[in-house]
Amino acid sequence: MSGLFGHIKKNEPEANVESDENDDAHDVSDEEAADSDDDSVSDESASSDTDSVENKGTAYSVGIDLGTTHCVLSYVDLSKDEDELTQEVMAIPQLTSPGVVEDKKQLPSFLYLAHEAEIAEGEAVLPWTENPDYLVGDIARGLGSKTPIRLVSSAKSWLCHAGVDCNEPILPSEAPDDVDKISPFEATKSYLQHMKEAWGNQHPNAPLQEQDLIITVPASFDPAARELTVEAAKAVGLNQALLLEEPQSALYSWIDNSLGDWRNHVSVGDVILVIDVGGGTTDLSLIAVTDQGGNLELTRIAVGDHILLGGDNMDLALAYTIKAKMEQESGNRLEAWQVQALMHACRDAKEKIFNSSDLDNVPLVVPSRGSSLVGGTLRSELTREEVDSVLVTGFLPAVDVSDKPVSKPRSGLRTKGLPYAQDAGITRHLAAFLAKQLSAVDDLEHVNLPKNATFLHPTAILFNGGVLKADVLSERLIKILNSWLVSEQAPEARLLEGADLDLAVAKGAAYYGVVRQGKGVRIKGGTAASYYVGVESAMPAVPGMTPEVEALCIAPFGMEEGTEEAVPDDEFGLVIGEPVRFRFFRSNIRRDDHVGTRLDYWTDEELEELDEIEITLPEEGRTAGEVIPVHLSAAITEVGTLELHAVSQQDSFRWKIEFDVRAGED
Repeated sequence: MSGLFGHIKKNEPEANVESDENDDAHDVSDEEAADSDDDSVSDESASSDTDSVENKGTAYSVGIDLGTTHCVLSYVDLSKDEDELTQEVMAIPQLTSPGVVEDKKQLPSFLYLAHEAEIAEGEAVLPWTENPDYLVGDIARGLGSKTPIRLVSSAKSWLCHAGVDCNEPILPSEAPDDVDKISPFEATKSYLQHMKEAWGNQHPNAPLQEQDLIITVPASFDPAARELTVEAAKAVGLNQALLLEEPQSALYSWIDNSLGDWRNHVSVGDVILVIDVGGGTTDLSLIAVTDQGGNLELTRIAVGDHILLGGDNMDLALAYTIKAKMEQESGNRLEAWQVQALMHACRDAKEKIFNSSDLDNVPLVVPSRGSSLVGGTLRSELTREEVDSVLVTGFLPAVDVSDKPVSKPRSGLRTKGLPYAQDAGITRHLAAFLAKQLSAVDDLEHVNLPKNATFLHPTAILFNGGVLKADVLSERLIKILNSWLVSEQAPEARLLEGADLDLAVAKGAAYYGVVRQGKGVRIKGGTAASYYVGVESAMPAVPGMTPEVEALCIAPFGMEEGTEEAVPDDEFGLVIGEPVRFRFFRSNIRRDDHVGTRLDYWTDEELEELDEIEITLPEEGRTAGEVIPVHLSAAITEVGTLELHAVSQQDSFRWKIEFDVRAGED
């Protein structure tokens, strides 16, 4: 959640925090879903959800996995009887080459900025338009593998990059000045627009903007990235979209696939570790199985950091391995654009090797401008041995559970790019996550860790993400995790099987729309971290010393979306009319702090400082520099954004400090 605060809004006295329009997109708390073990509506929130769906005349529950490397759309026909509800994955029409349209279950999350001479008139026609704004999907990936300087990829990862303005045209990041660029926000819009039009073409009587729509985001997405996703949906007319975390969606899909048998595979006291390794990120979540009135209940108890580490890193690692081999064989140095082309070629070659046990090598061809090269290309091959040594050993090293990710001092000057994880060892990130969350089950009944435990012991594993489709990777990950458990005399974790790692997230999102109507089991959520604001102490000036800062808890762990809590019995001085700084902190491990808890000391492991902001609060008739006595309250909005409210003790005038979405003014 770094770099999120940015602008101040004034609310009228006694203004309602939940002031968004009913049809605005928002991040929904699973507390709104029905909590029923017998598939009947069992609480008021579920009933109200059902009413709202019926009143809108919704025909479908639609789930969209807006992935880093692929997008998927799944849906459930809500007009059918409950025992006839079925999941469908929509085949998305897309250009696969100039003039050729094919239906595919996945829309590659790539956009190609074609030169005007590359595509002839009539070669970009889609069923719903003769002139699309951009080339997206399979054709973009194909053309981009040959001319990567015109290929936009990983837009989703750029959305959560706090160091850039996501509305600025910065992609492709390596493109020369003569290539037009677009923003990460615009690229995200283009994928949603394509899926919206594809849906409308196949369902002309049920426009997507009128359906129950769930869009998934990584659990570790910060509120700014969530809000950017929401704004992209709104920009294409999908104002009603809700957001759902991907690990929860994957678990929903597993529950749905079990056809009601999921209770026979988990029991009270189980802790499910969801490991999601996708194209751009690694997401780690923990979901506990608890008991509520004799019924099984699922509660998300922890979420890991946002780790930019996934299939893209693996493809790049293979590309540099082949680059070194090519340069040694040819005596020529590969240029940056050739390495990008090689990366895309390695992605396809890696998938072929993983998908075929009999295939030991795949030829690689990289374009070249060198006239001395035969056919104007460089040729090599990717072998199974190289895949195993680079990916299996490099990204899933056999480490001890006490190991931590390697962190090195960063260079003062860096090229523009994504803030990838410094340590490529996914197993080290997993070990650190489980050790950090050791206390996550302290308050849960039926979950008892041995006294000598040094990390939280999961009892079940659910995989998600295309990377883990490769058996060699998933089996190694299980083997390493279970070796840690055995070392502490704990039972080995079992794999929850049956998930479709390519389609599970979209299918789970569509199923969640059914759950919201009281026809399934919910996963309880709330904030996965506690949030704090820095409060500077009033002290005389002392040479060489800065005033001490306390961290004041304003939003505790588990605070539900759509709620507001006031800081009790405290009065603060708010400086208005001149630049002031706000410092904010987050903790994934301090679960017992409540609103108003003050910390005068903390370790780097306990609290993570987020990017501070400097703003000037409006004077509103007051004197610049005046210190106004205020009390504070904080709200977690339905979109997952943290708002800090400062209310004047003098006249109840309210200032609201809210998250900036890293977007420029229109």
